[in-house]
Amino acid sequence: MSIKQSIPNLVTCCSLVSGCIACVMALKGNLPMATLWIVVAAVFDFCDGFAARSLHAYSPMGKELDSLSDMVSFGVAPGMIAYWLLEQACMTVPALGNAAPYIPYLALVIPVFSGLRLAKFNIDERQTTSFIGMPVPAHALFWASIGYAFRASIPVDNIGFIAGIIVLAILFSLLLVSEVPMFSLKVKSLKWKGNELRYILVGGAVVFVALFGVLGIAGTIILYIALSFFNKRR
Repeated sequence: MSIKQSIPNLVTCCSLVSGCIACVMALKGNLPMATLWIVVAAVFDFCDGFAARSLHAYSPMGKELDSLSDMVSFGVAPGMIAYWLLEQACMTVPALGNAAPYIPYLALVIPVFSGLRLAKFNIDERQTTSFIGMPVPAHALFWASIGYAFRASIPVDNIGFIAGIIVLAILFSLLLVSEVPMFSLKVKSLKWKGNELRYILVGGAVVFVALFGVLGIAGTIILYIALSFFNKRR
């Protein structure tokens, strides 16, 4: 393999390392750093595709490596964030009794369905210009935002919070493997026509982040889902 063909794979490896660091940070309870490293992984994930297209350096190995990297950075890492949130919350609810240590493992539904999503994407020829089901980077950014927002203020003795995290984990995991069409963020031009949903999403992201800080990223992902449903119904 030539040096030119190796460049995209090197960038993908940087994404993989970033995802590994995010997992470590999440399990240590350092959710701000876990969030940061998931974002860094997402940047590298974008750059490896850009590098492959710019250098015409596509390869079967690169495709497989990209999926394996995404599994760690956008599957395992957000799962560890949800696990830590559930673990900390369950420790404050005496009513859970002996079940408390086991409930956090429900968060593993996130990496499992992320793996299913990536496997499905690799063999689905319908997803060349858009997505069917939520892409794993968007899903990971949602959990990174949630984890950052609740890192220091997990509700005490609150079964509702625990139930909410579990329900979100299940619903969003199902959305990963759903047949819901979701538009791609890649643009071929800066014209309004044909990019209406993308510009609305960007505008919404600016408003949400300005109002709610990092939690606004989760709001942006929910807006992305809503716009995709709207586009489906048109």
